[in-house]
Amino acid sequence: MNKRFILLVVIMGCCAWPFSWTQAQTTYAEWCERAATAIEGDSLTQAQEYIRQALRLDPSNPNNAMLFSNLGTIQREQGQYELALESYQLALNLSPMSIPILMNHATLSLELGRYDAARADYSQVIELEPHHEEALLMRAYIYMQQRVYKFARQDYDTLLRYAPLSYNGRLGLATLHQREQHYEEALKVLDGMLADKGGDPAYSESDLALVYVARAGVELDMRRDDLALMDLDEAIRLDDTQAEAYLMRGQLHLARERKLQAKRDLEKAVSLGVPQSEVLDLLRQCK
Repeated sequence: MNKRFILLVVIMGCCAWPFSWTQAQTTYAEWCERAATAIEGDSLTQAQEYIRQALRLDPSNPNNAMLFSNLGTIQREQGQYELALESYQLALNLSPMSIPILMNHATLSLELGRYDAARADYSQVIELEPHHEEALLMRAYIYMQQRVYKFARQDYDTLLRYAPLSYNGRLGLATLHQREQHYEEALKVLDGMLADKGGDPAYSESDLALVYVARAGVELDMRRDDLALMDLDEAIRLDDTQAEAYLMRGQLHLARERKLQAKRDLEKAVSLGVPQSEVLDLLRQCK
């Protein structure tokens, strides 16, 4: 279920009023229904106005917390990030223990680089729901970015105790081992992921490709270039849209003076989204 559909369902939930309610309440429900229809049709600017009409009409309605949250999500999708933060905060003022709203606020804070604010929100979610997978994953990610590896490990361990096959949890733990230069431990996690291929349901080819790229990165740190090259070849075979795999393989080819192959891989990486500024010097070395 994508985030847009969740947003639509939440707004529609505000519309299920008993027929005995007053005309004013019915009108509030109608604005909500119009907003839901606008969202379904990707008319986000119109949806904003409908939500504002509902909020103006009944400012004390208990459903306004979710309406503010939905307004924030619309503003976020339209690139109005500061307004979205304000809307999410208004939603939290009305419903401070709402996990969906806390997650929305945390996600936007993280996108804006406000790590401490995002971490506080994720911590609140975990306090309310100790095994919330996304909150644990994202808080661990923030701890890793802040080099607080001890706490990152605690979050990964908590997650993997109750969801031992979590793809993102295992991949994150392997990355943490790599950051701490515990390369054999990182390989053990990644080898396990490749051995069981995720169990049931199995990993997609794209998921497996990412694991091969991650293992290649560890092997490069261990100076096992031949193994890394084999893993990168396999990653690209599984998913030929893996920009990082082409970038890493191009660097390996260049180190071995295979300039034509390096140039081809580096150009492919750029075509898949790697900023040209990151590979410009490498491309010059391919001449």
